[in-house]
Amino acid sequence: MIIVEDPPVAQRAPASSRILAGANELFYEFGIHNVGVDRIIGASAVTKATFYKHYRAKDNLIVEYITARHELVRRELAGIIASSNTVEDALNQFVAAAVAEIANPSFRGCPFINAAAEFPEADHPVRRVVTAHREWYVDALADLLKEMGHPVPGDAADELLLARDGALAGGYAGDPVAASAALRRVAGRVLADAKKVA
Repeated sequence: MIIVEDPPVAQRAPASSRILAGANELFYEFGIHNVGVDRIIGASAVTKATFYKHYRAKDNLIVEYITARHELVRRELAGIIASSNTVEDALNQFVAAAVAEIANPSFRGCPFINAAAEFPEADHPVRRVVTAHREWYVDALADLLKEMGHPVPGDAADELLLARDGALAGGYAGDPVAASAALRRVAGRVLADAKKVA
């Protein structure tokens, strides 16, 4: 998980970025439907007119929030891949990043699963972003597993992502240690299957 420190006062982000940053924290911690526009405005230190000038409606901000979360995950995975010597190392770092996320005191579950639960309609713009995010994730993991020589990289990628989903949900709602250990076990089996062929 990337931790970004607040910029010095002289370098404060523009209003739209402050609104998005405020919404990001509030939506994740308290739930999207539980956070009203006035609360976002207060957290962002902007006026109501400024909020509506940039986002026009809360729904627009929600879509931008979940899209920004997707871009953050893409950058994180790209960073893991770039800093890894082997594909196996990258996949192990992917698992380690999920385990570290679960252990973070501010962890509130997977923001994408949380958003999907709040927006049950499959054609809602938020659900479309969540679906696209999950499709991208499976494809990215499948590419890594294919490069490693896994015999069925698409199926293995599904297993890894679903194991991560379960660990994030179980790590928040239940025992984080057990959830993390279960994710490591599934990942270990997936990687072992690739090594048998290699």
